[in-house]
Amino acid sequence: MHRPALAFVAALAVLPAVARAEEGMWLPNAIPAAELKAKHGFEATPALLEHLQKSAVRFSTGGSGSIVSRNGLVMTNHHVGSDMLAKLSTPERDLLKTGFLAKSPADELPCPDLELNVLWSIEDVTDRVTGAAKGAADTAAAGAAKRKEIARIEDESEKSTGLTSEVVTLYQGGKYHLYRYRTFRDVKLVFAPETAIAFFGGDTDNFEFPRYDLDCCFFRIYEDGKPLQPEHFLSWDADGAKEGELVFTWGHPGSTNRLYTADHVAFMRDVEEPMGLKRLWRNEVKLTTFMGRGAENARIAREDFFGTQNGRKASQGLLDALQDPAMVAAKRADEDALLKRLAGKPEAKDFEDGRAMVRASLDAWKRLAPDYFALERRMRAGTLAGVARTLLRMKAEDAKPSAERLPEFGDANRESLEAMLYSPAPVYPQLEIERMTSMLSGLAEERGLDDALVRKLLDGKSPRARATELVRGTKLADVAARRNPDMNDPMIRFMASVDDQARAARKAWEDQVDAPQKIAYGKIAAARFAAFGDSVYPDATFTLRMSYGTVKGWTAEDGTKVPAFTTIGGTFERAAERAGDPAFELPKSWLDAKARLDGTVPFNFVSTNDIIGGNSGSPIVDADGEVVGLIFDGNLDSLAGDVVFDGTRNRATSVDARGMLEAMRKIYGAAALVDEMAPARK
Repeated sequence: MHRPALAFVAALAVLPAVARAEEGMWLPNAIPAAELKAKHGFEATPALLEHLQKSAVRFSTGGSGSIVSRNGLVMTNHHVGSDMLAKLSTPERDLLKTGFLAKSPADELPCPDLELNVLWSIEDVTDRVTGAAKGAADTAAAGAAKRKEIARIEDESEKSTGLTSEVVTLYQGGKYHLYRYRTFRDVKLVFAPETAIAFFGGDTDNFEFPRYDLDCCFFRIYEDGKPLQPEHFLSWDADGAKEGELVFTWGHPGSTNRLYTADHVAFMRDVEEPMGLKRLWRNEVKLTTFMGRGAENARIAREDFFGTQNGRKASQGLLDALQDPAMVAAKRADEDALLKRLAGKPEAKDFEDGRAMVRASLDAWKRLAPDYFALERRMRAGTLAGVARTLLRMKAEDAKPSAERLPEFGDANRESLEAMLYSPAPVYPQLEIERMTSMLSGLAEERGLDDALVRKLLDGKSPRARATELVRGTKLADVAARRNPDMNDPMIRFMASVDDQARAARKAWEDQVDAPQKIAYGKIAAARFAAFGDSVYPDATFTLRMSYGTVKGWTAEDGTKVPAFTTIGGTFERAAERAGDPAFELPKSWLDAKARLDGTVPFNFVSTNDIIGGNSGSPIVDADGEVVGLIFDGNLDSLAGDVVFDGTRNRATSVDARGMLEAMRKIYGAAALVDEMAPARK
């Protein structure tokens, strides 16, 4: 995989705290309006910004989307919707293989546990959160005070407004904003193509360009039993985007660490990423073996496998970038330049103190990680294990006031929690056994079979025998059993056997890693604000952000010119080039429709928009706020985007609006759907 060019990484030391080129994942209430006006002549009017904000959708499955019709139609990626496609599939009707089109509203498929959120308002609650921690005896007490205050704010907001309320930590602890959402849980599947074309090229072409993917999926929001009549939705520009055109992304980037200190980035490089990558490789091999045992195994594990495979490739790309020595060197130069800029100001000491606190928290990370990850992060191995832990803790947490509970059990989160807990989505025992076996055997490999925790979990059996015993013995696959749980259920007893240890590991992590880092980065953020003002954008937090860029190809390291667009005709050429490779086999629907298609229609394109995982499904809109594309990936050079942005070669990859409409009309017979979205196109 490519690494960022050394010249670029070294250049980060110049002004790393200020957005460069078209870098930036900007808050909806802090758009760089002056810069957009000066560079592109774009007027960011309040009315347009509100319209784009309230047309954007966050998927509970971890992606983005947008409302694209006056009847509540929602557009996202196929790979964002694929978890729901898998849940709606059966051995006889595999929607991931065949695709789906509802010919009428009556044919739309209800989605059992899908939640969509639209950001409605933002309020700065920094003073209230940080004020709650004043006078705390230490960082652990300060962290606990902040968590309680956040829970109070969320509960008060939800009860007073009826809107889903979430306090978002920004700048790694520098600010806190209250986000209020309109939440929709009555959602139905409308259209999805076959995986063969949605993920054409498979792992080979993933994070590459040129690309030829119809990575789209459409759902519909219902309210009071009828299609939602939204206040805001996006219109389509049937003419699409042109090379060099200004375009915007409105989506929910998951997580970045661009404000991390040099010490923290070095820790990611040497400890955190290698550890995570090792587990991803292990899980990928385990799933490959499981899927090889039969067609049904392959079907039910496909989503787990694709997610693991994608995560492994992304993690490897990030680690490759981190292992360039210039990366951390640039971060250290950045800090030196910042301190020089702050010389003589009190914020210089804040920065030094914050940096020292980060170093101490990383020492705690290494000491606490084995138990924290084993007991708290990895114990939810599969649906049934997760349900058992949730039921166990819900009973205990419900006895406390909302502000004193673990955050996920607070009143503000109750509806979302119950929607997932009582989901009627299918549970596959053989896959549950595989997931739990992999977790238990992984712990045995890491800690040794004689380790006290491993002995307790295995109860004298092998990992597979223990997993089989628990999965076959539990009643929790039945939703009715979840609603009235037997606390002596074997899976619940299994979780209960280590819950005290797990809670202790979680508290130690919160007190010694999480809380100190939030306080430390609060100090560091204050120093950066003092030096650079509001030109500092916060790291991604899976909340709504705007990024802007231009439709533009790039020059690869070997001097090859990579064009901005591919075409529908190029899809057939790519399939012919890779004939015999299953990842490049076009579905029958495409082969049958080839003669009807206009091969010159743009299919995928790249732009300089700053995106990261979580942006999948984000709309690409033009200066008029009309849809010209749908984000679905980045290129290899974008994989370093967790810590840096390279404007020379970092590219976001989108399905072109014209390609989507051409395929939906001429291949899938979805003319009515096309006319609903883009009625002017005939």
